Amino acid sequence: MKKSTLVIYASVAIGVAAVLFFQSNSNTGQQIAEISIPQLNAVQTRGRELFDANCSVCHGKNAAGSDNGPSLVQKIYQPRIHADGAFFIAVKSGARAHHWKFGSMMPVAGVEKSEVALIVQYVRALQRANGIK
Repeated sequence: MKKSTLVIYASVAIGVAAVLFFQSNSNTGQQIAEISIPQLNAVQTRGRELFDANCSVCHGKNAAGSDNGPSLVQKIYQPRIHADGAFFIAVKSGARAHHWKFGSMMPVAGVEKSEVALIVQYVRALQRANGIK
């Protein structure tokens, strides 16, 4: 077999593996039944309050997901795939549907950048407590 043919097969295999990874780690609308809640510091507690007031209507209690939005406590939202900046962009500009079936996320009015930073701290604490690093 030619080297170029092997490269093509390897590329296809990597592409298929990536698709399977993202599909197996995407939330299709079901809440996550068991989310471990860590002991929160003051910053994370304030982030939780802000999350509850601005995000939980779609992302559910403790970011477990709902019928309106995906759980944020899943591998697809880990920092190396969705860096903290993705949260800031989603709040400010919205996010097109690409990992979920809920439709695109609209911008969230009235949430300041400093408040998003606190929300991110809370979400990352939840993720770490549930083995997502």
